[in-house]
Amino acid sequence: MTAARRKRSAAPTLIFEKSFSSGGHRYIAGCDEVGRGALAGPVSVGIVVVDLEACKGLRGVRDSKLLSPAEREALVPRIRKWCLACGVGHASSAEIDDVGLMAALQAAGSRAWEQVAATVRPDVVILDGNHDWLSRRGQDVLFEEPGVVPSDVVLSGCDAPVHTRIKADLQCLSVAAASVLAKVERDALMVSLAVEHPAYRWDVNKGYATALHRAAIDARGASDYHRRSWRLGTPAEAGTTAPGIGAEWDHERRRS
Repeated sequence: MTAARRKRSAAPTLIFEKSFSSGGHRYIAGCDEVGRGALAGPVSVGIVVVDLEACKGLRGVRDSKLLSPAEREALVPRIRKWCLACGVGHASSAEIDDVGLMAALQAAGSRAWEQVAATVRPDVVILDGNHDWLSRRGQDVLFEEPGVVPSDVVLSGCDAPVHTRIKADLQCLSVAAASVLAKVERDALMVSLAVEHPAYRWDVNKGYATALHRAAIDARGASDYHRRSWRLGTPAEAGTTAPGIGAEWDHERRRS
């Protein structure tokens, strides 16, 4: 993504967030995930809460994939100072293998939700995409097998109304800010794990399915941080990624 292209991208605003004030809502949370299409590492969910009566715009914030790593990292302290509350939750590769991707996203979202709920309980959540995997009411559907629900999310999680919105990370400032926090925190985790497993080059690919990453899996096998329920090797040997993911990994790895 060139600087000129980033400059042409319209900045996200609080217009959609402020539309909820007519319903008497004041505390609006933006939510986004990163790591959905990776072969290794967690899925991570960011939540940022804004107070519509006090919050103003924040320059420089974009969806995380439109920013360079340096730009994202520079925004983190500014976002934390700007918002009323924020949190990032993770669900490990082992959890993804145990309960599936959607349930793992819900678990990660519940962990982020508990962080923000310690400060304020949002009135409404804006969730990027078109599927509500965040709501606590959806746990019975997500966790189909008894006994597989992660212990820290059984009685917790988002109990506010969730409004899904396609491309919310491009349009809604709170959601874009959440994507930045989640991306920076997950990237830092993958860089730290790369010290233990340098052959997979997670410091560069952040766990996404690059050709070198797949080749390292072919040569060394999967690590404890890989999603072992997914097809991991080179396309010639193992197809693409996990069933149902399709080419999404290619879109996601551009956030690295």
